[in-house]
Amino acid sequence: MSTLRSRWAISVSIAAPLLWTLGAAAQAPSTTFTWEQIKDKFESVNPTLIAARANIDEDRMAEITAYLRPNPSFSLSADGLQLTPNDGIYRPLSGIVFTPGISYLHERQHKRELRLETAKDTTSVAESSYLDQRRGLLYNLRNAFVQVLQAKAVLGNATENLTYWDRELGINRNRNKAGDLATLDLNRLELQRIQFETDYQTALLNMKTSKIQIQQLILDRTPLEGFDLSGPYDYTDELRPLEEFRNMALEARPDLQVAIKNIELARANHKLAIANGSTDPTFSAWYSRNASFANPFANNTIGASVSFDLRIFDRNQGEKARTQLVTSQNQHLRDATQAQVFNDVDSAYVTIQQAVNLLGRYKSYYLPLAGDVRDKEQDAYMHGGVTLLDYLDAEKTYRDTRLAYLNFIGSYLTAAAQMNQAVGREVIP
Repeated sequence: MSTLRSRWAISVSIAAPLLWTLGAAAQAPSTTFTWEQIKDKFESVNPTLIAARANIDEDRMAEITAYLRPNPSFSLSADGLQLTPNDGIYRPLSGIVFTPGISYLHERQHKRELRLETAKDTTSVAESSYLDQRRGLLYNLRNAFVQVLQAKAVLGNATENLTYWDRELGINRNRNKAGDLATLDLNRLELQRIQFETDYQTALLNMKTSKIQIQQLILDRTPLEGFDLSGPYDYTDELRPLEEFRNMALEARPDLQVAIKNIELARANHKLAIANGSTDPTFSAWYSRNASFANPFANNTIGASVSFDLRIFDRNQGEKARTQLVTSQNQHLRDATQAQVFNDVDSAYVTIQQAVNLLGRYKSYYLPLAGDVRDKEQDAYMHGGVTLLDYLDAEKTYRDTRLAYLNFIGSYLTAAAQMNQAVGREVIP
């Protein structure tokens, strides 16, 4: 009798933390986020993305500066200061003539338009760079999201296994009371429960750790009991052809767009360098209230002039050559980036293809087989047809097979996130 009481006390002491945890989770108010909600929140609070968006706005402001016209210049000269007395009268300021003038630099060869073109191309590069940075950060976020879903699935499986084993223990305790089961075999079954309890506690720890990780990414300070994620934890065996993923990646990959737009920017800079090698005249005009030597009656006079550099030595040769070299360099970088795109897509494709093949085999064959073997071994053990070790081995095989299946779904979802990153947009939900 004391032995049964001690076993009951041990069972209660082990089950109490589980019941308390489940009860606390049920009572705590929970906020559940879907993938889209997590992604939106991440984009709104992530400081790296916010800073990157500010860079785009900064480049847009630079477009305004690039298209501004040169300011006209105003000058005012004074002439006629009297240095010596005239008939004994010294009035140094009486004869001063003020000459106001204005000048304007006229830019030729569409320099202003070309500056605007290069500024817009710079903004376009910044936008694509932001999308590429966002692509990498969202991949990390998606992996963290998948880890939470995987931890929840494993925790659900561990809870189901623990509940199943507790039910088996209840049946076998009744058998022991009835004298149908040896106490030694019951003790072995009781000891087996520690493995299920360990699986449960490990899964619970992994789920909490995964939630902490994604909370850090979205700067969320909600208590773990009130924070949860939801989403499908499954796979689809429908996989598009590899060539479709490649074509989508060529259209959508931001880093490839950066490489292409850098070529356009380099070409615009080369055209601007050629234009900067041309001469820009400066037109000037002035007014003077002073008699002209040619016409003493012309007291009010105006004048005009034009000046320009003689581009004999400096014709901007260095910038012309440099920008042409940069254009060729960016073309090679584009080819290298395109090769990397194909490599990323192909690697993600074979990974997800392998996961789909394994999951299909597990779902259609191994899982039903492991469940059937466990049920038959359990039934045979209840009727004395197999040993306890055979039954425990069948139970372990089922548990390992089920856990492997859940982990392969996690591998599939991680591979799907890898494919989305390789393509540059979400092509696999």
